[in-house]
Amino acid sequence: MYDFAPTDAADKATLYADLLSAADALTGGEPDSVANMANVSALLWQFLPDLNWAGFYRLVGDELVLGPFQGKPACIRIPMGRGVCGAAATTGETQLVEDVHAFPGHIACDAASASEIVVPIVRDGRVVGVLDLDSPKPARFDSDDAAGLEALIARIGARVG
Repeated sequence: MYDFAPTDAADKATLYADLLSAADALTGGEPDSVANMANVSALLWQFLPDLNWAGFYRLVGDELVLGPFQGKPACIRIPMGRGVCGAAATTGETQLVEDVHAFPGHIACDAASASEIVVPIVRDGRVVGVLDLDSPKPARFDSDDAAGLEALIARIGARVG
């Protein structure tokens, strides 16, 4: 079993470096993407503050389908282009949303969510899924979160997608 305790980091860059190392250790050598998604969502849920949802959606056909997550029950299927997850999957770009209620077409799986970040998982030049984090705190996520999560997905994306 892998034991992870992040340093008492005063900055997000250090926290995300610790999370990346932990996620790399958790998923390294494990070929099952579902198991890896489950462990990574649990890791993020436990060590990132102010989250009310952390998990994955997988691209199946022309829609995103719910994968492993932590939090309240979620929307099972999201059409491409709909909501924050669908926008990330369609554009292949991280979506950083300070106020989900102002996002056109936002899908409210949990009314308590106020902000969201979604990072696409790209393999062989195509999106295969997304990492989705929600927070009840407005403007919870910033460019440091985006950089940290993008680095994490760049390292482990092939193991979860």
